[in-house]
Amino acid sequence: MKKALSRKAKSIQDFLKAAGVDARVMELPSSTHTAAQAAAAIRCSIGQIVKSLVFRTVPGMEPILVVASGANRVNEERIRVVIGRAVEMADPAFARRATGFAVGGVPPFGHPAPITTILDSDLMEWDFLWASAGTPHAMVRLRPDELKRLTGGGVHAIK
Repeated sequence: MKKALSRKAKSIQDFLKAAGVDARVMELPSSTHTAAQAAAAIRCSIGQIVKSLVFRTVPGMEPILVVASGANRVNEERIRVVIGRAVEMADPAFARRATGFAVGGVPPFGHPAPITTILDSDLMEWDFLWASAGTPHAMVRLRPDELKRLTGGGVHAIK
């Protein structure tokens, strides 16, 4: 018998279905909290892992979601140039308020309100990607064009 998805993972599965994306959220026995853990659990390249990182503008405290390849570090100066304001990494409480999800399980979409999103251009080079799906154990496989459509984010070099 197939185990039911947890509440947060199911919310992402429902979001994908409503968006017309034929993708299945999977909950894994091992943690996918970090990009390295996710790549090991899925058995894929770390570059195919989608990291959803919450930043906030300084001043203003507006959330900015940077959707990065697991292989890349975000250059905050590049993000500043893209949005025209300084940013800093958000703390876990801010990230949860902005996205509705805890750090380690933040998906790139399916948030309670729209968030300005920047997509790492390196993600667009893969045939498919693996993104967090609401918990540190849930992942979903997507094509880069699906990720772009679902997030509404602009594609930029972020490293």
